Amino acid sequence: MRIAVDAMGGDYAPGEVIKGAQLAAAEYAVEILLVGNSETLKAELDHQGPDRITIVHASEVIHMDDQPALALRRKKNASIAVATSLVKSGEALGLVSAGSTGAQMAAALLTLGRLPGISRPAIATLVPTLAGPKVLLDAGANVDCKPQHLVQFAGMGSIYAEKILGIKAPRVGLLNVGVEITKGNELTLAAYPLLQQSGLNFIGNIEPREIPTGECDVIVCDGFVGNCLLKFGEGLASAALNMLKEEIGRHLLSRMGAALLVPSLKFMGARFDYSEYGGAPLLGVNGVSIVCHGSSRAKAIKNAIRLAMQCVENRFVEHIGQSMAGLKGEE
Repeated sequence: MRIAVDAMGGDYAPGEVIKGAQLAAAEYAVEILLVGNSETLKAELDHQGPDRITIVHASEVIHMDDQPALALRRKKNASIAVATSLVKSGEALGLVSAGSTGAQMAAALLTLGRLPGISRPAIATLVPTLAGPKVLLDAGANVDCKPQHLVQFAGMGSIYAEKILGIKAPRVGLLNVGVEITKGNELTLAAYPLLQQSGLNFIGNIEPREIPTGECDVIVCDGFVGNCLLKFGEGLASAALNMLKEEIGRHLLSRMGAALLVPSLKFMGARFDYSEYGGAPLLGVNGVSIVCHGSSRAKAIKNAIRLAMQCVENRFVEHIGQSMAGLKGEE
């Protein structure tokens, strides 16, 4: 198993990315192709050892404030472009990057191409619920969508839930402001009957407050709504944790009681920690491409590599291509 890792992408690159790659190489049966400036990467690796890690030189970097498509045309040897080309050529079976999401998506579309029948690739991210992790898509690849795009997202998300999470006949919900069929904007009102006709296990509209209870396995929305929802959730979880720490610190009895709850608090924190999930696959492109949070550290990179391996081992891309060909309700 060989996975390409964009070593130059992310807020803490290349140091944390290299550490994550080394953790993965030590823990999993994987070989890492570390893509980036060879001199910079060699200097980092000299201190930590290059076991099962090969450096692939890329002289350029696409930054977060670069315009993705334009930057890809101008920076042919950018790390994300080189990493994607390794997947295209078969030298790597998947790639991981914490860099510009727009650049990663553009590189995937230009180099790997879409799977047959897919109009818009989508980012599928896992969200924690009381019933275990569930799939939310699109998480930010497409801010403007058509009704048939949501049907495709639902189909790809269902395959992800089944093949990666092991959920049989995953329940699909359309994220909306109410559960009634008459609620929503033009997009959701038009998508509802198409999802009913899709042949998927569509259970209707789902309100945001129902997500944490795990009412459905695949939550479908456009990328604008999905990305806003995820970022609000991240901020809320962080604020709640800080508030809890402040309250515990106010009283001696609270601090004494908290000592007994440390194991439970750590377990709860892990369930809401995005680094536990690693990254989110870009669904609908002809190859495994894992999108990581820009602030990913070593643990998240390691788990993203694990996710890439799972997608390869489960022939995830092939399953999407086969299943989407027979999906109904797109027109």
